[in-house]
Amino acid sequence: MSIVDEIKEIVERETEAWNSKNVEKLISVFHEEMVWPWPPTQNHHDPIDWLLIQGKFNALRWGNSWKELFDTHELIYNVRTIQKIEVSQEGDGAFAVVDIDTLWRNKSNGKEMHWKGRTCKTYTLTETGWKMIHQVGVLDYSKLPN
Repeated sequence: MSIVDEIKEIVERETEAWNSKNVEKLISVFHEEMVWPWPPTQNHHDPIDWLLIQGKFNALRWGNSWKELFDTHELIYNVRTIQKIEVSQEGDGAFAVVDIDTLWRNKSNGKEMHWKGRTCKTYTLTETGWKMIHQVGVLDYSKLPN
């Protein structure tokens, strides 16, 4: 299997984890050193406004957060399209550009939470395989000048 195929498999595994609301599968994607900054909206491109909601990866803490999301929200749809996969010359780092259109609905109040835009998922090769070490939160680039 090529490195590009391995990265594609991780993106697909993560997508399947969201679709099936499988916390353990989702946890399997992340590097233990990951930190995940998140823009408050998909239009906050300047990282001066970004937040660190959960700090450094912690399987229990992050897993509990996702379990709470899964328990309180219905997944309406989750469309993810890989636009690009780039691998370092050394074959030990990679990133995937993924367009995301994910809609959640709160089960108790009907309020919707929409993750729509583009993200960049960065991977590092570890002794146990590829793991996501960083991700730019979902951003909408459609209105930015080229």
